[in-house]
Amino acid sequence: MSSPDPNPPFSPSASPHPLATLPREDLDLICALVLHSGSLKDLASEYDVSYPTIRARLDKVIERLRARLSGQPADPLSDMLAELVERGEITLPAAKRVREFVRRTPSPSTSGEPT
Repeated sequence: MSSPDPNPPFSPSASPHPLATLPREDLDLICALVLHSGSLKDLASEYDVSYPTIRARLDKVIERLRARLSGQPADPLSDMLAELVERGEITLPAAKRVREFVRRTPSPSTSGEPT
């Protein structure tokens, strides 16, 4: 058995492990992928979706994990909107409009008005 990597890609401090910061659906996908020995074909079959669909979903998980590893905070709104687009519940242009509206709208704590 080899020794642990002396330079892990994340800081083993008191902060949560990067995987622990991902949404439950991402963790479920990662778990299923490991149980299928990394076979996207088998994973797509389990999820009853096409190979390109599961590949795109895995790419999104990888993107979120890379963001966490680089220190970017989680963006729950963008994650939720991406899931809605993926499921076909809203269109991509609608998701972009919602995200931009929320980002342009000042929160009560930054509006300068007493709360």
